[in-house]
Amino acid sequence: MGYCAAVGSLPRAELQAMVAEATVDAYGDDEQLTGLYTMIDEHLAVPFTTQVLGVEVTVRKVDLRDDIVAICHRGRERQAIGILELPLPDPPPEGAEWIAAYRHWTKG
Repeated sequence: MGYCAAVGSLPRAELQAMVAEATVDAYGDDEQLTGLYTMIDEHLAVPFTTQVLGVEVTVRKVDLRDDIVAICHRGRERQAIGILELPLPDPPPEGAEWIAAYRHWTKG
């Protein structure tokens, strides 16, 4: 299980439009990051389960730290994993296209 091809195959123009929507009033990288985090937080359907290093975890929320992270839970344990490093299930959760938009922005 890895990066979901369906999310990774969005047209470049669509990804650029999504980034523009998320960062319309943002000045500088910090504000753009906050705009993208807000869109992921609002649109990504949580909770969902996925596998991290062969272990099933539940993603219950996303958070903004130095980067956008998924808060993964397994039993009483929890760990923050960079949202771009998180393997998505197939099919991906609703709103996962915003992760693709964020990935596009980081490469920009």
